[in-house]
Amino acid sequence: MSTDQLKLGIPKGSLQDATIKLFAKAGWKINPSHRNYFPEINDPSISCAMCRAQEMSRYVADGTLDVGLTGKDWIMENDSDVVVVSDLVYSKVSNRPARWVLAVAGDSPYKKPEDLAGKKIATELVGYTKRWFAERGVPVEVEYSWGATEAKVVQGLCDAIVEVTETGTTIKAHGLRIIEDVLITNTRLIANKKAFENPVKRKKIEQINMLLTGALEAEKLVGLKMNVPEDKVEAVMSILPSITAPTVAHLYKSPWLSVEIVVAESTVRDLIPNLVEAGAKGIIEYGLNKVI
Repeated sequence: MSTDQLKLGIPKGSLQDATIKLFAKAGWKINPSHRNYFPEINDPSISCAMCRAQEMSRYVADGTLDVGLTGKDWIMENDSDVVVVSDLVYSKVSNRPARWVLAVAGDSPYKKPEDLAGKKIATELVGYTKRWFAERGVPVEVEYSWGATEAKVVQGLCDAIVEVTETGTTIKAHGLRIIEDVLITNTRLIANKKAFENPVKRKKIEQINMLLTGALEAEKLVGLKMNVPEDKVEAVMSILPSITAPTVAHLYKSPWLSVEIVVAESTVRDLIPNLVEAGAKGIIEYGLNKVI
């Protein structure tokens, strides 16, 4: 293996499918295997390894991996000395940050963190939770939860939990009540400091970052293409949002123009009827892979 080959860590578990899908949009095909932890990738300058997001920052910090994707939460939990290349806001459920929340039983008397002094907290995020309570001067017992964390409060095994959620649905479904946000987290692209100082590896890391960021940006946008008669073009232009000015071209031997733009997908359902009313015809909506 070349010393300049980039060792890329792919998070195994809940983020795995979303990460592989994102890399595919960016141009890298990763083929995971159920038989080993070293998936194939269609780029000879990169080698891949799978590891849990909880461990990723440790392996990047010690140089086992040059670059990887993991959550801000696990970087802080492990207190890892890494280069944060960028925030990449995507997840298994929705492309928005997740929250680690302090939650208690719905009928408990606890209203704020200070009420939990001397109580037991269950969480997977042990180190960070201990520091969070210590910074507030609240003495608590924090124990590691191996799973089914929400149920521990209901079963009386602890007084409160610190658990991650994106929508809060699971927390509420277990009859729990959130009393405070502990940490807002999102996926981050991180690099080993020594690898980031290597010009060859740094260039590759920056390429990956640019294309992953472009793929995420494209998920919020779509392209629109339409035909517009010359005498209606000003009316259509007046209602067109776009990243830059729309692209306009004359159709061959025709008084019609071809107009093409990129817009937020959330605007399309209202925009298209207005474009038709303004005189646009043959409107085509298409998805985008990357927007750089």
